[in-house]
Amino acid sequence: MPQSTGRPDIPTVLIVTLLTGPVLAGLMGTILPAFGYLPVLGYHSISPEPLVALLRTPGLMASVALSFGTGLIASILSLAIVLIFTAGWSGTRTFERLTRFLSPLLSVPHAAAAIGLAFLIAPSGFLVRLVSPWATGFERPPDVLILNDPMGITMTLGLVAKEVPFLFLMTLAALNRPHIRDYYKAGASLGYGRMSTFFKLVLPQVYPLIRLPMLAVIAYATSVVDVAQILGPTTPAPLAPRLVAWMNDPDLTKRLMASAGALLQLLVSALALLVYLVLERLVSAWQAARFASGHRRRRDGFARLAGLLPMVLIVALMTASIGLLGIWTVAKSWWFPAALPQRWSFERMLDAFGVGGHALFATLAIAVLAAGIATALTLWLLEARSYRKLSARSRVNTIVFLPLLMPQISFLFGLQMLFLLGGLSGTFEAVLLAHLIFVFPYAYLALSDPWHRLDPRYAKAAASVGASRMRIFWQIQLPLLLRPVLVTFAVAAAVSVGQYLPTLMIGAGRIVTVTTESVALASGGNRQVAALYALLQLVIPLAGFILAALVPSLAFRNRAAMRLER
Repeated sequence: MPQSTGRPDIPTVLIVTLLTGPVLAGLMGTILPAFGYLPVLGYHSISPEPLVALLRTPGLMASVALSFGTGLIASILSLAIVLIFTAGWSGTRTFERLTRFLSPLLSVPHAAAAIGLAFLIAPSGFLVRLVSPWATGFERPPDVLILNDPMGITMTLGLVAKEVPFLFLMTLAALNRPHIRDYYKAGASLGYGRMSTFFKLVLPQVYPLIRLPMLAVIAYATSVVDVAQILGPTTPAPLAPRLVAWMNDPDLTKRLMASAGALLQLLVSALALLVYLVLERLVSAWQAARFASGHRRRRDGFARLAGLLPMVLIVALMTASIGLLGIWTVAKSWWFPAALPQRWSFERMLDAFGVGGHALFATLAIAVLAAGIATALTLWLLEARSYRKLSARSRVNTIVFLPLLMPQISFLFGLQMLFLLGGLSGTFEAVLLAHLIFVFPYAYLALSDPWHRLDPRYAKAAASVGASRMRIFWQIQLPLLLRPVLVTFAVAAAVSVGQYLPTLMIGAGRIVTVTTESVALASGGNRQVAALYALLQLVIPLAGFILAALVPSLAFRNRAAMRLER
């Protein structure tokens, strides 16, 4: 196999162009209107007026504080829950059982999870119904502001419920490294408790591997739109939903102010990342001082229990939320305080299927194409870099995460204007490209670790008997990685289904998916239709993961070594 020549290979150039090109072009298309330059609307000179108008907007600082506070707190809480649970229960049966529950929850789109959570904890939600009227005395829903509370507590809860499964799986992948078990044994032999061993010996080894995903979570949580519209405050709303409203305002001059606001959103997310990095340094310094103390902390039963309860609660909330979506789709009459519907009907569900068939087909087409292209590009990139013996940990990893480390809204505004000028706004191809920008990083994240753990001796043995590079890939590497490749495809499809803002902005209302429809319906009064569209968001990811489990089982039914051990 050839050694690295220092020159970039074709797939690397293609991926870097795919990811950095639209992001940089979109940023430029956002920066110029933010400073008053938008020739298509007749603004031909640089002006500070959009920034001045933005700063004069009532409630702006409250919106900024909401976006910053809810996003950063939700991200740190999610990481803390994952790390404490992993420290206390890794390697136990409880850990394995919860892993089986948490893994499928990753495929649940944010909007579907938020709608289900709203049905669960609202004043007229399922939890209140369970204890009414026999325990609470409520004959009608209490006048309590739970959803859309001004502090953003419910929104923070919704973000935590969705980000914990993602960070947990990233941590799980990081733990699947050689010699990690040896650190646990070394800690036990030195008399350290389970949790002390994790935080003092294991975490320093795995944290660098989950650092980028954590930063991506902060960038997303501080600029989220769909969850904020469903669960977040409205008077005022967080910054990102207000920017979308300004961009869609009939007064076209509001687009200039929206672009200025997009730059402000970029600064808010950057500040949240900076604060987290500072906190990271402070915690590292505090941990280093504790390491020197030599305290073993063998008794950690209470801490382990404290780490287990939040994880169990999140699994229970998410499972109940998804179950409620299914109940609401067939509930014809469900008056408060009844715990279950008084009347059931499949008619409205079938009618909604007929009306929403176009949105479901568009969602399926975009998800399959985006996932297929992202998976193929990931395989091409990994194979090319492996063939040239390039480092697995390189600048490419940072570039791959670039779209996830920036608020979507900060460059989608500009990208929308560029597509509009190019005559591509509202086209299927433009939406597909926008999805691909965000789908590819997750595909790379899901497949890179299985690829690097593939034993290179298989390829070397095949090459030694004259097999070509193409034949090695198709007949050896791809069959060995069939299961991870299909899981990557399913993950990529799930990410595509959950893309709300790229579809809304680049689709310009002409490309409608079940996600855009479910967010729009969530604020309406018809819970049955809203639940049905939210449930439709789960159909494609669920089908993808079922195929990822069935196809390898059928393909390797006569090959015991290729089947998963039970």
